[in-house]
Amino acid sequence: MKSKPGVKTVLVTGANKGIGYEVARQLAEKGFHVFVGARNRDAGRKAADEIAQEGRKTTFLEIDVSDNASVTAAARELSKIVDHLDVLVNNAGIMIDGDDAILEISDELLRKTLETNTLGALRVTRAFAPLLAKSKAPRVINVSSGGGQLTGGADGWSPAYCISKTALNGVTSQLATALPKFAVNSVCPGWVRTDMGGQSATRSVEEGADTIVWLASEAPQNLTSKFLRDRKEIPW
Repeated sequence: MKSKPGVKTVLVTGANKGIGYEVARQLAEKGFHVFVGARNRDAGRKAADEIAQEGRKTTFLEIDVSDNASVTAAARELSKIVDHLDVLVNNAGIMIDGDDAILEISDELLRKTLETNTLGALRVTRAFAPLLAKSKAPRVINVSSGGGQLTGGADGWSPAYCISKTALNGVTSQLATALPKFAVNSVCPGWVRTDMGGQSATRSVEEGADTIVWLASEAPQNLTSKFLRDRKEIPW
């Protein structure tokens, strides 16, 4: 489905479930042409079809953020459909079983976590930057975590995941400097009831998605190089 002139476009990675799905759904409701990014074709297509009900503009885009060839192919595919991208939401992320103690996690576990959560976001931003640069108000939103905060963030849980989010915040800061015409920010959605967060989490997916959707659609363009929770800046 091609975008009509004037319709805003957004790519949300990891949008087949959880926070990513909710962000994609809300932005589609706001009139965006949403590209539902997912590495699982069946799950991604199903999510895109569900969101597309009632005439919303959604398109599935196969993308594995941990694989450079997949990301490159996805950028090429998107460029065939639209002439620009307004918003990129780097939401895809993993938390691997066994990520329990900093002195016990394996190099492989840490490397795999960083590959998706940190390098994945940089890889996707790099690949889609030319399309974003064609937007009048390009925005990049990196879904991070309070566990990545250096100010009181580390409390021992899932150290590889938390380190990857600390590094992701570093990527956000660097990208904001490298892309001065872009709005580039990190978001902490809080502890959200998803497959990753579990059912004991304190926040709904709607609450988790709120700041991301706000940054994508309503926040001032000059708000950049910040870490936000509940639409307010928080310490790195």
